[in-house]
Amino acid sequence: MDSVASALERLDALAATDRVSTLARAFQAAGHELALVGGPVRDAFLGRAVNDLDFTSSASPDEILRIVVPLAEAHWDVGRAFGTIAARIDGETVEITTYRSDVYDGETRKPEVEFGDSLEGDLVRRDFTVNAMALRLPERVLVDPSGGVEHLLSRTLATPGAAVDSFRDDPLRMMRAARFTSQLGFTVADDVREAMTERASTLSIVSIERVNDELSKLLKTDDPAPGVRLLVETGIAELVLPELPAMILERDEHHHHKDVYEHSLTVLRQAIDYERERHPGAAPDLILRLAALLHDIGKPATRRLEPGGVVTFHHHDAVGAKLAKKRLKALRFDNDTISAVYRLIELHLRFFGYTEGGWTDSAVRRYVRDAGDQLERLHMLTRADVTTRNRRKADQLAFAYDDLETRIAELREQEELDSLRPDLDGVQIQAVLGIGPSREVGEAYRFLLELRTEEGPLGEDEATRRLREWWSAR
Repeated sequence: MDSVASALERLDALAATDRVSTLARAFQAAGHELALVGGPVRDAFLGRAVNDLDFTSSASPDEILRIVVPLAEAHWDVGRAFGTIAARIDGETVEITTYRSDVYDGETRKPEVEFGDSLEGDLVRRDFTVNAMALRLPERVLVDPSGGVEHLLSRTLATPGAAVDSFRDDPLRMMRAARFTSQLGFTVADDVREAMTERASTLSIVSIERVNDELSKLLKTDDPAPGVRLLVETGIAELVLPELPAMILERDEHHHHKDVYEHSLTVLRQAIDYERERHPGAAPDLILRLAALLHDIGKPATRRLEPGGVVTFHHHDAVGAKLAKKRLKALRFDNDTISAVYRLIELHLRFFGYTEGGWTDSAVRRYVRDAGDQLERLHMLTRADVTTRNRRKADQLAFAYDDLETRIAELREQEELDSLRPDLDGVQIQAVLGIGPSREVGEAYRFLLELRTEEGPLGEDEATRRLREWWSAR
């Protein structure tokens, strides 16, 4: 964290920008209070880029609209029921929310929306003290009723009031604590950790969609591992991703120094490293990160002690893919994400057969065909799955995968590998065989695709000859 003086200078500069000062003057002229609040104020102290501008005001949603519409290029009131109005001013989106004091009733999945009457009252009902600071405008006075600056200096995540009360107001704040642990690199206060453990079960009253959103935000941070650990250690993961704590007691036969849980966190971190290395500047890849975290969740169910004390996890890839699909469906992830994660987990062991003996070109084609549009993610996941401390073994695996990627690139140039299709399409198959649309056309298509995979491009004439032979033999 930068010095307090530097942070105040940044906040002062932000308040002096045209869009902020214009808003401040407009609300003041209308007789309403306005303050920059939450994340922008926190990030100014942390020296982080301020991308989103959030404001809070004494004005009601209707009054906010009346003030903002003449200033805005566009506005949205989809959050009006919750007191939030969004607008685009000078090309930037801002959100302005009426002072709030809403809480959960402890039984339903939605908070009771209640508007407050003071800035201080709004701040003390917020989730954490580092998010409960505001810059009153246009005066540019810092308002920090709960000691947020001190907690920023000590890198501690604390609640404005008693943590147990805060999590009773909104249980999702427990997951936010995990996310901020990773996002900000903070440590939760002791009472926060205790309250998370005590009230973990109450997360069940929060909608699955909100849980999904918070979990996704956690996994998109630069280092999700600390937040994941906090979820597991406090028992929250038992509700959200019970497959994670289930891995703790299992031992990985390839990595005796770590259990499967620790191995999975290492794979997650290494996958993120590959993501940044291969796609610098790209948005966080949630699909890759989910696959990395969950790739070994099939191990507890497939654990077997073989003669001599050897531990095996045969078919944990297939079992894990099914478990991941079931869990992600329960968490309401979209079908594309579920399908992609399933395929990555299902295929994450395929490469290790490459190191046991040279693959034929047809085996390489199958690898590419089965991975489909997940091939690049499979490259990163498979490389990240190597966590051995044996440097020689790690180098051998890395060299082997380098070789596989080189062969894929060569075949891609020669054969249009990314669009692997038979030499004849469905219309041509029907013409050759003299049949109409039917199940037999599909069977013929699959036969030709298998030939294409095994032998590479055949050409139309050879494919026609082989198709007729196959048809006659039937």
